[in-house]
Amino acid sequence: MRNISYIHRMLRSVMLEVLSSIADKVSEAIGLIPPDSDRGAEVCMGADGTPTSEIDKIAENTVLMYLQEHDVKLNVLSEEIGFVDNGAEETLVLDPIDGTTNACMGVPMYTISMAVGKGTMNGMRVAYLRNLSTGDVYTAEKGKGAYMNGCRISVKDNSDPERLLMMIYMGSGACPEAYALAKRVKSSRAYGCASLEMALVATGKADGFMMDSEVYSKSIRVVDIAASALVLREAGGEIFALDGSVLDMPLDLEHRANFVAVGDRKVFDTVMQGARSHPHGGKLRYGIYVNMSIPGAADVAKEVMRLLEGEEVTLDSAIAAELGVKGVPISKMSVDMMIAVGGDGTILRAAQNSDAMMFGVNAGGIGFLTETDPPELEESIARLRRGEYTVEERAKIKVVMDGESLGDAVNEVVVHTDTVAKIRRFRVYVNDTLATDMRADGMLLSTPTGSTCYAMSLGAPIIDPGVNAWVMVPMAAFRFSARPMVVPMSKKIAIECVMEKGCMLVIDGQKEVHLPGGSVVEMVSSSKHVRFVRFDKDFYTRINEKLVNVQ
Repeated sequence: MRNISYIHRMLRSVMLEVLSSIADKVSEAIGLIPPDSDRGAEVCMGADGTPTSEIDKIAENTVLMYLQEHDVKLNVLSEEIGFVDNGAEETLVLDPIDGTTNACMGVPMYTISMAVGKGTMNGMRVAYLRNLSTGDVYTAEKGKGAYMNGCRISVKDNSDPERLLMMIYMGSGACPEAYALAKRVKSSRAYGCASLEMALVATGKADGFMMDSEVYSKSIRVVDIAASALVLREAGGEIFALDGSVLDMPLDLEHRANFVAVGDRKVFDTVMQGARSHPHGGKLRYGIYVNMSIPGAADVAKEVMRLLEGEEVTLDSAIAAELGVKGVPISKMSVDMMIAVGGDGTILRAAQNSDAMMFGVNAGGIGFLTETDPPELEESIARLRRGEYTVEERAKIKVVMDGESLGDAVNEVVVHTDTVAKIRRFRVYVNDTLATDMRADGMLLSTPTGSTCYAMSLGAPIIDPGVNAWVMVPMAAFRFSARPMVVPMSKKIAIECVMEKGCMLVIDGQKEVHLPGGSVVEMVSSSKHVRFVRFDKDFYTRINEKLVNVQ
């Protein structure tokens, strides 16, 4: 037994040496990038659907090359390449550059983050972090403690709000509770590098790190924190999900999480107590919007009201009139979450009139944008009340004509003939450059959200919502060669109605505007986003259930 234990210890030590050598190679590789080059230049699309920068790709390729050249038998899960199955028992969970923006801007807080283990995040047995700017190294082996530059580290014991130093995510989509926490504690910092912020908690320099984003795509993945989680835990700290459970994550790029990493459980309790008391006594304000034309929708809404008893609830005027109580037009509601009872059209109308988070209850047909069905309503509302959900942010199209905003589209913008069976001529410009000139019934510009709707019926591709692109689709074009075109969201699209005859502009199938001949409609990415409340189903599961296998 002694010999076996000794071998195990040696294997672990060897693995740390391997990870250290990998970090050396990555440091050398990025050091060779010319100082005047654009480190942040987008070179490809990562496995997670986000753009990959030059420095990320160089770092990742260096790691993969080292593993191959030295015959290191590990599977790899990386931010850029995704999961690589090498038939090994253990997986290297890798973020080649955590804090890419810092690295590109010369801010000395960015790391290579590596953890080795199997199963889930909590199955990691070895962790290695290196600040690639300062050279500081953080290591941990399960059951053997955590170290910074070879010296043992440990968290500190402190839960007094007036003395807390908190690392807090303050980026795009940060929850209001994050800003409220920053005001309550003695001091707060936001460094843009989660692994190092958690390492500061492990060393006792900070009391906790809070990650709480309303935008699902901004929340943390396992590759971001697998190494720092083990370092923190071996230093005596813990990572809690916002419901108070110990955080664990599967080894994939699909799941994201909000959490609080602390040195002392009492810090978590202090942080969440403040969050629960802000800003509305710890309770979200709910709005209920119902498509009263759908049979049974009113009954579903009544059940929602029953399940939300004790919460602050505002009813749309139509359902309120049905119940003989006071209601408020949806455009006048001051709520945090809108519960829309109906189908996809109901959700789109709600999103046209409210900036609240959208939660759809399917009382109609397919309900691709909805999140739950009436049979699961009790469990779903309970999860909402417990905060067991994520918020998925989707892009919108801003529509402008003659300098005046005509509104935003969640799904699509359509410009088509105002007379049945009459063709029109359209010119389409991308950033003021003529992209196409054709005769057709109309032109459609769709968001990724809308790519599963009208655009799909016209033969356009389905676009993953993580892809930052529109799809432009001709409608019954005169030329056989006319095909859909995918365009980056960063581009401005203009559609010119060339002929003197009128056209019709339709936004999300909800708003119609008559266009005189010669009109030009411009479309750009809106500064606003629609926020969908989601449970466990990802985009592809939703496609399979709602579109592929629909009965």
